[in-house]
Amino acid sequence: MFVSMKRFTIILLAFCLFIQGCAGDKAAEAEKVVASYVTSWTEVMPDPFLLTHVNYAFGHVKDSFDGLEIDNVDRLKSIVKLKEQNPELKVVLSVGGWESGNFSEMAADRTFRKSFCADCAKAVKELGLDGIDIDWEYPGNGEGAGISWSPDDKDNFTLLMKDLRSALGRKKLLTLASCCDPKYIDFPAIMDVVDLVNTMTYDMNEGGDTFHCALYPSEHTAIWTTDTSVKAHIEAGVPADKLVMGVPFYGKGVSSYKGKRDFGKMYPIPDGYTITWDETANAPYIVDEEGNFAFGFENERSLTDKVEYIKANGLRGIMNWDYDGDDENLTLTRIMHSVAEQ
Repeated sequence: MFVSMKRFTIILLAFCLFIQGCAGDKAAEAEKVVASYVTSWTEVMPDPFLLTHVNYAFGHVKDSFDGLEIDNVDRLKSIVKLKEQNPELKVVLSVGGWESGNFSEMAADRTFRKSFCADCAKAVKELGLDGIDIDWEYPGNGEGAGISWSPDDKDNFTLLMKDLRSALGRKKLLTLASCCDPKYIDFPAIMDVVDLVNTMTYDMNEGGDTFHCALYPSEHTAIWTTDTSVKAHIEAGVPADKLVMGVPFYGKGVSSYKGKRDFGKMYPIPDGYTITWDETANAPYIVDEEGNFAFGFENERSLTDKVEYIKANGLRGIMNWDYDGDDENLTLTRIMHSVAEQ
């Protein structure tokens, strides 16, 4: 009788642990990321209930290589105050951005690196931040952005991320922005210290005469698409549950549409131009009077397809550049938010 009761207790305990584990799995699955880059040079305030994470752009490595400087600190403080409305909101300082340099020198020198990391930890504590996001574009290749670089950057990036984790501790977020091509970062070496990897799956073309953010390859895409980038990152060692898909709130084009144009400022379409849909790429684009590709962008339909892709492939979530590009109704932001809905 004693043995039977003991066995019954063990079975009951195992069952309870199983149920608890299932509940934990469901809770973890529910923790989807809906992140948006909010810039220092705009005034719009993000809706704290449509986002889970705000990446504040930007902080920079000091010219002395040994510390951190932050653009428009007062604006960052005002965004941190949004946590009073939604305590679950995470506000992270993004350090770097296109043409933001001094990473190479800082990461290569142990003293500089440690001092920079200590400065990041100090900022997180004093400003009430939830972590640091590193946007070094890109380790080992700074020519395009006109910043210094070294063949040793890739290894030094690993040292930087490990030192940042030590300085921040385990309770704060440490994330990074990755080029569509994961080759610049040794992901297996840092995945134990990194919480999220945000793929910059936009600007994936040259000259604007093809899609810069299509989901799948087609005749209108360049080498990279969102799907090929996601798969490349997973193959490079990024677990799907740490991978956050990047989407743009702007389009890129040629001819009269040359350059970038925010989603919220796209309309009306000029006379003679037509919006069409690429069934293969799952992406909208605008053609001119002669039917030539003029402008590729993200819209409600393409973003909804990406949300479904994220859910189907078990990715951690979605992020965008940048919040100010949406329209007055926050059309794209609301679609992004559906990633977190069950």
